[in-house]
Amino acid sequence: MPSVFIARHGETTWNVTGRYQGRLESPLSPLGIAQAHRLADALAAYPLTRIISSPLGRCVASAEPVAQRFGLPIERDPLLIEIAHGTWEGRYRDELAVNDPERYRQWRQEPEIVSFEHGESIRDVLDRWRRFVAGFDVKGDTLLVTHDAVVRVALVERLGRPLSAFWRSRVLNGAFAWFQVTRDHWELVEECVSAHLSGLVADPSTQAL
Repeated sequence: MPSVFIARHGETTWNVTGRYQGRLESPLSPLGIAQAHRLADALAAYPLTRIISSPLGRCVASAEPVAQRFGLPIERDPLLIEIAHGTWEGRYRDELAVNDPERYRQWRQEPEIVSFEHGESIRDVLDRWRRFVAGFDVKGDTLLVTHDAVVRVALVERLGRPLSAFWRSRVLNGAFAWFQVTRDHWELVEECVSAHLSGLVADPSTQAL
């Protein structure tokens, strides 16, 4: 039974400073680079046959140690790209809590009703994820390297949860959700595999998510 591993990229410099990334680029921090190598270590025991990444640099860089370990190419799929935070992109979480307080409150408490100005909603991300799954033929163990919002939406959709449960899951830089797949059925093995990050866990509570 093939496995699908849905990983969040390693920590970035903007994660460290609490800055919203969305579709903008920011490099992996030194911790994020170490997390990417630990991800490769964690997956070394599995017969990985395919790596599919968001096209953004932080995901591709997180996939590179795994690709080198297995000698696999990194496929890039725009359906796995981060949610577009629109006018929030490049801005700091604490500043937005002051200057866009109602939308910030809704995003943290009622994410299912938020649509970012000049950006997306998590319903848009859900639509992209469903389109990805519809065209995804799972023939062997596969690593998907993507973003916080996409991992959360994937868990919500695959587990039949409501979008209001978006923030319920534990999602960490360099960790992954593990599913085993039989035809169209995805069975969750572990929601957040993170034991390989011992000593390297980034605190998501300080990040602009």
